[in-house]
Amino acid sequence: MDSQFAKEKLDAAKQNYGRDIRVFETTTTSKTSNEPIIDEEPDEFFEFTAEDYYRILATKKEDKFLKTKKIREAEEAARRSRITKAVIRVRFPDNHTLEATFHPSETMQSLVDLLTKVVAQPNLPFYIYTTPPKKQIKDMSQDFYSAGFAPGAIVYFSYDQSKGDDHVGAASGPFLKEDIMLLKGLELVAEEEKPEVNQGATKLVAAGGSPAVQERKPAADKKMVKPKWLRM
Repeated sequence: MDSQFAKEKLDAAKQNYGRDIRVFETTTTSKTSNEPIIDEEPDEFFEFTAEDYYRILATKKEDKFLKTKKIREAEEAARRSRITKAVIRVRFPDNHTLEATFHPSETMQSLVDLLTKVVAQPNLPFYIYTTPPKKQIKDMSQDFYSAGFAPGAIVYFSYDQSKGDDHVGAASGPFLKEDIMLLKGLELVAEEEKPEVNQGATKLVAAGGSPAVQERKPAADKKMVKPKWLRM
């Protein structure tokens, strides 16, 4: 596939959906044909244990009491200003991942709005969650930076099984619209094009060397003079 064609498809998707979109397949362990690939882990798998608590507590331990509120706010503002985008990856039960770029100040609702546009059956109720522990995202007014989703995060997609049986038929996929699935792998094709090298300059250097470097000429031989103190 031509790299220019891949770029045009990605640009068209950006114009249509209002942001950069990438689609790729998540590598997983192989399964037999008799095993379903869309089953989710049970909720017990995502339980928050005491070990998880102390590990997180240890990583976040800081001497905040040594800093004034004004200093902490200034540091936080500086950190926030350095982050200019939030790259969110949404993983679907069929092992496909949708990647979209947001501004850190955008809210969770903007992610849900995008998913409503790109999923194959937007009429079915769904939710997104993070893990571990499994936590459903419910506050749609929270921005990505405040949620800890900047500069990037991974969330998971699931149909809401508590709101009817219509999701059963859609659970086997596809989860994304056909035009979105056509974007899969295009970013790799688009990146294959490399800048051309100036062949003329290359040949010049290869033939005659760097024009800025001149060959050093040997110094002229000095005439040998017999010192006065030397007597034969």
